[in-house]
Amino acid sequence: MRLFQTFPKLAVAVLICSCLARSVSAEETVYRFSPVNQYDINLTAAYWNPIINYISEKSGIKLTLKIGRTSADTTSYVLAQEVEFAFTNHLFSPEREKLGWKVFGRRNIPSVTGQIVVPIESGITDLQQLKDKSIAFPGPEALIGYKVPMAHLMHKGVDVNLVFGGNQNGALAQLFAGKVQAVGGNSQLIDSYATREKKKFRILWSSEPYHDLALMASGKVSDATVKAVANAFFNMKNDPQGKEILHQVSQKVGLSNDNYFIPSDSSEYASYRRFYQNAPASLR
Repeated sequence: MRLFQTFPKLAVAVLICSCLARSVSAEETVYRFSPVNQYDINLTAAYWNPIINYISEKSGIKLTLKIGRTSADTTSYVLAQEVEFAFTNHLFSPEREKLGWKVFGRRNIPSVTGQIVVPIESGITDLQQLKDKSIAFPGPEALIGYKVPMAHLMHKGVDVNLVFGGNQNGALAQLFAGKVQAVGGNSQLIDSYATREKKKFRILWSSEPYHDLALMASGKVSDATVKAVANAFFNMKNDPQGKEILHQVSQKVGLSNDNYFIPSDSSEYASYRRFYQNAPASLR
């Protein structure tokens, strides 16, 4: 009788361990995706969640969104190797390239520029007029939105008071709240804001062109997994469901066209490396 009672308990224990093992295994297959906060956190999530849900479904690779409160917070996750995929341009400095992240794609968006802008009705018409004025930037990690325009101001000897908005929307909100006199930013994000909010800007300066942010994978991710995720991104434009998702999210953030994803590699980001070769030490 005792033997009969013991056997079912052992079977149950084995079954529980088996279920736990499958649960742990399932958890290990979830890959975290961190896109730089180009917009406020809610708009960033509204843009990316439908996309990564689609990618998860089509690739068979489960992705989950991991973003911080600011772009700098999100980048800290990437630098700490807490995520496996990223959409970023914060990894092209000599030190960060040693981390082993690889470019596999980007959007088909035209090249962007760093800009310094004021409202169209502003009396400021020249960069020199910004001396000792307050300028808002997205955040200290933003290469196009902060480092590129700030490097130009430093080169021109224009000392300004720095204000960080946490993302491009936050910086522009500071401008229209009258807390700063100008904004440094990414041309594509400034144009999107102008479309959404019906605002007009005077561009005081624009940089050389840079490619849009890169889809990147950690060196820890297998080639097969990266290939499956990449193919799902690239095929969105050819699938009616994927095409509709791209249309909807592009409208949400104010992109003028339905942008899709295309293959890319590290060679397309040479302009970023040139920037770091010549940038002031404080911006590297």
